[in-house]
Amino acid sequence: MKPQDIIAGKTSLWIFGYGSLVWKPDFKYKRSKVGYIQGYKRRFWHGDNFHRGNDELPGRVVTLIEDDDASTWGVAFEVTGSQVEESLKYLNVRETVCGGYKTKMVDFFAGDGSQPPVQALLYIATTDNPLYLGPASPEEIGTQIAICRGKTGHNLEYLLRLAEFMRKSCPQVEDSHLFSIEAAALTVVSYLLAAQ
Repeated sequence: MKPQDIIAGKTSLWIFGYGSLVWKPDFKYKRSKVGYIQGYKRRFWHGDNFHRGNDELPGRVVTLIEDDDASTWGVAFEVTGSQVEESLKYLNVRETVCGGYKTKMVDFFAGDGSQPPVQALLYIATTDNPLYLGPASPEEIGTQIAICRGKTGHNLEYLLRLAEFMRKSCPQVEDSHLFSIEAAALTVVSYLLAAQ
């Protein structure tokens, strides 16, 4: 599904962020809600040779993997009027600069139960592109994240900000994949600092 097909005739749209969008949307929106989608798990399985890495040392960023028993927490942003087209133009550059993303509409559930589920747009990195790295152990992923840097900054910052968001905004959720990678990356950083 293409974003232009999604916005045809729409004056309001929800956009679900589960990676850097949770702390840095960089587009105007009417309101935001912390909540979750079902049927997907967040994984650090996608490479990034632009924002958080380079061609020699690609960083790792999150994508979503289909899993009927899983849910992923993040933030949904409601954009209205001219914000709809403006936000999608921005996201098409931001999300597709790494290549291999598709868009999909899913049900978003507000974490506080303040509203019934709404349809939200999300971007998912696909497995059929050169930057898809796939699964690895928390230690391997954490080491890669600890040493990579791209045009937006250190890959470690991306990881730590996502972990901070989950602890502050979703304290009831135990994201073992995220937190085990955070622990592994911090161990590597401690080792590198001690070796200096």
